[in-house]
Amino acid sequence: MPYRKEDQEIEQCDFIHVHEEIVDQVMKVMPEEGQLLDLAEFFKVFGDSTRIKILYVLSQAEMCVCDIATLLQMGQSAISHQLRVLKQMRLVKFRREGKTVFYSLADGHIQTILAQGMEHIEE
Repeated sequence: MPYRKEDQEIEQCDFIHVHEEIVDQVMKVMPEEGQLLDLAEFFKVFGDSTRIKILYVLSQAEMCVCDIATLLQMGQSAISHQLRVLKQMRLVKFRREGKTVFYSLADGHIQTILAQGMEHIEE
């Protein structure tokens, strides 16, 4: 599709005038670059539908790999791979009971993020 100037919605300033008070105020609370990169990586994890499904089912109940694989109709190795990513990002935690490993959400923040995301898309 060809580019059309009328499709551009970015507002351009007619003249350059920096609102120094606003810029200074925001600069005081702006996170460091490393923190912003970590935040971007955190949100990338939510960009995979399989990981979202796993997080959602774990928001409902603690489960083992077999349970998750059955529920999502996927292979155990695919689920294990995604759980490894979720563990590395500290979104899920696990506990052993004999030979079985049970997974759950790492904390309430993850449940809140999922709930707010669902609320946003349902608006």
